[in-house]
Amino acid sequence: MDNIRDGVYPTMITPFTQDNKIDFSAVERLLEWYAERNVGGIFAVCQSSEMFFLSIDERVSLVRFIRRNLPRGLSLIASGHVADTMAEQVSDAEKIVAEGIDAYVFLSNRFARADESDSVMLERIFETVERLPQTAFGIYECPYPYKRVMQPQALKELAVTGKFKFLKDTCCDAALIGQKLEAVKGTGLKIFNANAATLMETLQYGCSGYSGVMANFHPEVYAWLCANFEKDRAKARSVQDFAGFFSVAECQMYPVNAKYYLGLEGLPITTRCRCCDESAFTKNRKLEIDQMHALNAFLKETLDLS
Repeated sequence: MDNIRDGVYPTMITPFTQDNKIDFSAVERLLEWYAERNVGGIFAVCQSSEMFFLSIDERVSLVRFIRRNLPRGLSLIASGHVADTMAEQVSDAEKIVAEGIDAYVFLSNRFARADESDSVMLERIFETVERLPQTAFGIYECPYPYKRVMQPQALKELAVTGKFKFLKDTCCDAALIGQKLEAVKGTGLKIFNANAATLMETLQYGCSGYSGVMANFHPEVYAWLCANFEKDRAKARSVQDFAGFFSVAECQMYPVNAKYYLGLEGLPITTRCRCCDESAFTKNRKLEIDQMHALNAFLKETLDLS
């Protein structure tokens, strides 16, 4: 339960073949690519993985393959938490936990409607946890189908149980993240910021790392920033400026553009997606990613990010 390393946790995409099946050979190469870029762990079967478009059998087989092929030294957390009813949630979670992951990650929006209180959410989370095998848990403020941001007091109530070790925070508010960090101090729950633009500020507050979609483009940039934000503040400031600007790609046909970028990196990954139509990824959008890829190479060379 103490296996959640600090650092970068890419929200792992799912490569598909042209006939719309999971491309496991590409999954294996992608795991190697992440490890070569100094990530701390993998967040598998999340929204970036198109988990809402994967069957439970596909979700389980994907986690099983990742677990068996995980590069040495990396942590593995996974979600796949897409069901609405508690019975389905428990059944799905049991199958994924059984694969030997380091933490099972709940979606904060799966336990209460947008108009229901945090107390309702917490009651349902605790009831679900009691029905699951002994393991570590996490929370992900998933934007779909609606974003339910964890408030400091609610997060503290989870953290003090000692069972919750990970929060993927998507609030994009550095001050609120600071309040959450204060609320969970000493509990063992680690907060990972998903927002690149506020990353350095929240690392200074005490965040444990980065877990966002941009780690599917250049995880080495975020890994360097997490490791060096205090050692060389001037260089870290420049890296942060690039990282914040790069993150506009999140709004540009993601995850199609991430799969295209990984192709530029030499990975055997198609732009095939289930969550969106890759035919809308036009030539000018490809050109933007081409230029970001070139600019990232310039950044690493200029700042000697080795």
